[in-house]
Amino acid sequence: MGQNYTRLKPQFENIHFERDDNTMVLNFGPQHPSTHGQLRLVLELDGERVKRATPEIGYLHRGIEKLAENMIYNEFMPTTDRLDYISAIGNNYAFALGVERLLGIQAPRKAQVIRTTLLELNRIISHIFFIAVHAMDVGALSMFLYAFKTREYGLDLIEDYCGARLTHNAIRIGGVPLDFPSGWLESLEQFLQEASKSVDLFEGLLDENRIWRMRLEGVGAISQEMAKSWGLSGIMLRATGIAYDIRKEEPYELYNELDFSVPIGHYGDSYDRYRLYMLEIRESIKLLRQLIALYPSSNATSTGDELMVRAPEYISAPKEEIMTQNYSLMQHFVLVTQGMRPPKGEVYAPTESPRGELGFFIHSLGEAYPQRMKIKTPSFAHTAILQEMLTGAYIADIVTIVGSCNAIFGEVDR
Repeated sequence: MGQNYTRLKPQFENIHFERDDNTMVLNFGPQHPSTHGQLRLVLELDGERVKRATPEIGYLHRGIEKLAENMIYNEFMPTTDRLDYISAIGNNYAFALGVERLLGIQAPRKAQVIRTTLLELNRIISHIFFIAVHAMDVGALSMFLYAFKTREYGLDLIEDYCGARLTHNAIRIGGVPLDFPSGWLESLEQFLQEASKSVDLFEGLLDENRIWRMRLEGVGAISQEMAKSWGLSGIMLRATGIAYDIRKEEPYELYNELDFSVPIGHYGDSYDRYRLYMLEIRESIKLLRQLIALYPSSNATSTGDELMVRAPEYISAPKEEIMTQNYSLMQHFVLVTQGMRPPKGEVYAPTESPRGELGFFIHSLGEAYPQRMKIKTPSFAHTAILQEMLTGAYIADIVTIVGSCNAIFGEVDR
């Protein structure tokens, strides 16, 4: 005889698959190639239109902010690469800037030239990546191939500098680890010429392309009021006509010495966002040419040969001194094993990453570890607004809208 058991009620007993109101629920992601990360959208559809959209995140959660609170400051630097893995240098820099402001130090002039150059080079690479994958999502497959060819030349430059092609750990607290290799600036100028030609090609293929414009114009439009209420930044904000760029409003490094414009849109739709990415690549090319001219003059200053700030309490001495001077060696040993101890206090350092406002909030109790670390990432707000942007849109426009937000989920699921 078989053993008696109590049978549970069928789990689908109370779910009605046939609905009288002609609506259906569709899961978009989290393993969808066009979500560019582990994003799940729960879509309630009425025919082909979205009645309600609920973004669900957390599938990639790694606890990076808690990792920071259990690492000494220099130890955490490589982890910042993993936030926005398309713009790793921007994350390195934002964290380093926050710690430097907490310490009350500033990188030497030459290091500032190198840092600003790397930031703008990484911005171009990130923007090119956006147009490659966004165009492919919409259906312009050839754009992916053209754009990635150009992007590879830029990655070659970063690899020549720091040895990495994805997680570019190229910034240090207090400066930079390396000078530009011999011939690097000449290679950079060649890349800028190639990038300028590539933007001409991209615009020639897409700007007046009838299908491209039909897929983007009027799709995913954001008003200025929406942008402000959701806390948008970067191109998502500037596409609505608000000219807010942290490089202009709160300049850092050498941006207050450089001549560049802040392009803005008019309608806040997907086409405006695409155009701003193209225009910003051109502005970054202009910035980099100014920085190439500044590099020789930085060598002429009295401290121009220094790549790291002189602050023995917080920053190790140059390698030559560590290898030849006993005190520098002992100080380096203490900093590496025990970590620097910033003064008590808190600081928030905002920067203009390729996606928008990226800032690090650091609360210090004077210990080797931050008491609290919070990171403001642009992709988080740009994912949250999808619940309003997608409402009323056609299902065919979902991929276009999600792609035009350019969210990177490494910085959403922190």
